[in-house]
Amino acid sequence: MKVTLLIPTLNEAVGMRNVMPQVKKEWVDQILVVDGNSKDGTPGIARAMGYDVVMQKSPGIRGAYMDALAFIKGDVILTFSPDGNSIPELIPVCIDKLKEGHDMVIVSRYAAGAKSYDDDAVTSFGNWLFTASINLLHRARYTDAMVIYRAYKKQLIYDLDLDKDASYAFEENLFKTKISWEPLLSIRAAKRKLKIAEIPGDEPAREGGERKLQVLKWGAAYMFEIWREIFIWR
Repeated sequence: MKVTLLIPTLNEAVGMRNVMPQVKKEWVDQILVVDGNSKDGTPGIARAMGYDVVMQKSPGIRGAYMDALAFIKGDVILTFSPDGNSIPELIPVCIDKLKEGHDMVIVSRYAAGAKSYDDDAVTSFGNWLFTASINLLHRARYTDAMVIYRAYKKQLIYDLDLDKDASYAFEENLFKTKISWEPLLSIRAAKRKLKIAEIPGDEPAREGGERKLQVLKWGAAYMFEIWREIFIWR
């Protein structure tokens, strides 16, 4: 099993310098940075650290994932945030759990023993609401259905139609935004009854950069997506 650590970046120079040296290269087979045209030198820092770098052309974090797909060498993708929100030491723990036969492993901020130090009242409530809705409407048992920090088989992207714009088009056009595929991945993995595991992992406060959240637009789009999925995609 080959693992690609996939790192989307946008002006994350501080996090790249402070966090990424804690990531041991022997943990994975490839470290791939997909950069959304940072202005703070992030791509140059990544190249100097010996990482593969793809310059993003499509908008949004899902656009970053799609632009990176052709350059991913692993058959497992582990998405990781370099801004301090993801604890590097949990990378090998996550991979070992996947090797036990799971299709996806989520590093949960809300599992017993874990805590988010980056949440505010709005994001905390939103993450609870989305996860609870996915569990209720799609018969899942997540504690954190939204987080980026997770490992999964690359083939799931195609099996669950995550690579198709049509899977997101209605809500993106309706709310004039671009959304990521983690919530839809969580939903469709549950609908397929795939083998999913969660491990507890704190979410430290971010280091440098700034949040890119579009709270109202993303929240509305994700909630619409959660309900829409009741009626489509069997």
